[in-house]
Amino acid sequence: MRKRGEQLLKQMFGPEAQFREGQWEAIESVLQRRRTLVVQKTGWGKSIVYFLATKLLREEGAGPTILISPLLSLMRNQIDMAARIGIRAESINSTNPDEWEEIKGTLEQGKCDVLLISPERLANKEFLEKVLPVIEDGIGMFVVDEAHCISDWGHDFRPDYRRIVRILNLLPENVPVIATTATANNRVIRDIKEQLGDQLLISRGPLTRESLKLQSIKLADQAERLAWLAENVRVMAGSGIIYCLTVADCRRVAVWLRLNGIDALEYYGDLGNELREERERLLLNNGVKALVATVALGMGYDKPDLGYVIHYQRPGSLVAYYQQIGRAGRAVDDAYAILLNGREDDEIHEYFISGAFPGADEMIKVLGAIEASDGLSMHGIQKEINISQGRLSNCLKVLEIDGAVLKKDKKYIRSAKPWFPDTKRSEAVTELRKKELLQMQQFIVTSGCLMKYVADELNDPYAKECGRCANCLGRQFFSEQVAHSKIIEAIEFLRKDFLAIEPRKKWPTGGVGEIKGKIPEEFQMQRGIALCAYGDAGWGRFVRDDKYENGFFRDELVDAAVSLIKEKWQPVPFLKWVTAVPSLRRPALVPEFAKRVAERLGLPFHPILEKIKDKPAQKSMKNSIQQAQNVYDAFMVSGDLPDGPVLLVDDMVDSRWTFTVCSRMLLMRGSGPVFPFALASTAGGGEGN
Repeated sequence: MRKRGEQLLKQMFGPEAQFREGQWEAIESVLQRRRTLVVQKTGWGKSIVYFLATKLLREEGAGPTILISPLLSLMRNQIDMAARIGIRAESINSTNPDEWEEIKGTLEQGKCDVLLISPERLANKEFLEKVLPVIEDGIGMFVVDEAHCISDWGHDFRPDYRRIVRILNLLPENVPVIATTATANNRVIRDIKEQLGDQLLISRGPLTRESLKLQSIKLADQAERLAWLAENVRVMAGSGIIYCLTVADCRRVAVWLRLNGIDALEYYGDLGNELREERERLLLNNGVKALVATVALGMGYDKPDLGYVIHYQRPGSLVAYYQQIGRAGRAVDDAYAILLNGREDDEIHEYFISGAFPGADEMIKVLGAIEASDGLSMHGIQKEINISQGRLSNCLKVLEIDGAVLKKDKKYIRSAKPWFPDTKRSEAVTELRKKELLQMQQFIVTSGCLMKYVADELNDPYAKECGRCANCLGRQFFSEQVAHSKIIEAIEFLRKDFLAIEPRKKWPTGGVGEIKGKIPEEFQMQRGIALCAYGDAGWGRFVRDDKYENGFFRDELVDAAVSLIKEKWQPVPFLKWVTAVPSLRRPALVPEFAKRVAERLGLPFHPILEKIKDKPAQKSMKNSIQQAQNVYDAFMVSGDLPDGPVLLVDDMVDSRWTFTVCSRMLLMRGSGPVFPFALASTAGGGEGN
C-alpha cells in the first residue's frame, strides 16, 4: 500500500517527491480506520495526507470523502490539487447553488471522490436530508480541516464547528476520521481529544518554518506604514500578501501602492466570487506583486513560492499570525514575514473582541424575544433587540445547536428544551481573546527568537531558536527608518482619500414608524462625501481630537472641506445654501463648523433642522433597524426653506440613517437636491450617524 502511495505522490509532485516525516504514518492510520489528529506546521502537506488516503480508500471500494473546509479560497486550492491524482472533488457552497443538482448527481453515480463543504452547510436541512443520503456506499472518510475550530479554545469562534462533533458521533465506527491543524496548543489538543474520543491518534511535528525570516517593525501611524510599504515592497523578491484588518485599509493600501508604481490589488470576502478567483490566480502565477488582503485569504491558500507576507497591522493572536505567515516560503529557501505595528492596532482588536462571542445577557434577550412571539425572523428579532447582525447570528447558531430554538421556514421558534446560559464558557473564551492580544503585544517587543516565541505559545515540543529571524541575527532585514518626504506624501494621500456616502434606497425590513419599503427617488439624498476615515493619519486624527478634546473644529478642517467640495467633488447642480445636522449633546459643534464652511463657499447658512427628541447616541445602536428607529422621529424642519441644492453637514457618518432621514424631511418640504457631507466616516467602529 505504501508503494502505491509513493506512486501517487510522484504523480502529484514529480519523480523526486518523497513523503515527509509523519505523512505516511498518518495515511496508514487512516487506512487502519482510526481517528487521527495531525498537528503539523503550515506548508507541511496535511492535505496530501487526506487526498492520498482518499485515493487509496476509493481504490479499495470505499465511499467518497466528506471534507469540512472553512474558506472558499482553500476549497479552490484543494480541488485543483486533488485533480493531479485523478480525484474528482466537488464543492457545495453558497457561491455555486446552480451546480448543486449536478453535484448531487455525481454523488448518486459514485463519480465524486471528495465533497468539500463549509461547516455552516451542516446547518442546512436540505443538505442533511437530500444530499448526504444519496451516498449509497456510505461515507468513506470524514475530514475536518482547521480542526482547532472544533475546540472552544480555538482562535476562531465558529459555532457551526460544534455540529461536526455530532455528525462524527453518528458515523459507523469503521469510518476513518482525520482532523488537521497547524495551530493547536496542548489545551486545544486535549479539547479535541475529549470530543473525538480517547482512542484518537495524535501525529505531531515541529512547527518552526525554516524558510521564514521574521522581523517586527514599530511605526507611528498609517502614514509611516504606507511610506514603508512604498519603499520596501518593490525590492522584495517575488510576489506576496499584505494583510490588513479592515476592508477599508485593503482598498487604501492597494490604491497607494499602485500610485507608487507597485502592482497591487485588494482582496476581501465581499469582492465577489469571480473577482476573488481571478486575483488568486494572478497571485499564483506571479501576475501581481501583492494582494492586499483581509483574512479571507488566510488559512489554506497555497502558493509554494510566495516570497513574503507583510502585516500592515498586528493580528489579534499569535495563532492568526502563524497561520498567515505560513502562506509564505513553502517551496523557497528564503521568505520574509514582516510585522508592522501602530498605535490603532489595539483599538481595532478590542472592538473585534467585544463583538466576537455572544454574552449570556444577549442570549437571554434573544431567547426571550422568541419565546414572547409565534416565531421571529432575524429582522424581527433585530427590531425587538438592539443587537448587531453578526452577534445575533452567533446567538442563534448557539441556541439552535443547543436545541433551545428551532428554525422553521425563515423564523425561529422556541423548543420545549430547557436552556441556561453557559456564562463560564463565554467569559473564559473572551478572557482567552484578551490574553492572546497581550501575547501579541509582548511578541513585538521581545528580544528573543521570534519564531521560538510563536512555537512556545503553541506548545510546540520541538521549539528552538530559528537562527534566521532579525532578533537571532541581530540585524534588520529591512530598515525601520522611512524617508520624511515619503511620509509627507503618504499624509497628503490620506488627506485626499475621501470616502463616498451612498444614498440609501429602501427602509429596513419591516420599516420604521409608518414608513417601509423603497424610498421614493424624489426623497432620496444625493451621493455624498466624507473628508476622511475617522482617526486616520490624514485628517482623521484632527477630527477625533477636535470633537472630543478641543470642542471646536480647527480652520485646517474648514479649508480641507471647502477644497474638497469645490475642487474634487463639485456637486451637480452646485450648492445654493448650507444647513447642519443638530445635536442636543454638542449643540454648537457642527452648526459652527457648517457656518464657517458656508462662508468660505460664499453661501448662506440656514439652521433649519431642529433636534426635538433626546435619543441615545447613534453609536450605541447595533443594527440598521435600531439605527433607523433611533432617528426617524428625532428631527423637525423649522422655518421656510431656501431654494436650490443644499449641503447637509454632519461631523460623523456610519449607518447613513441620520442623513437619510434628514434629507427626506428636507425634500418633503420642497428643498432642492440634498448633498450630505461628513468630516469623517466611522464605518467599522467609532461614533457615527
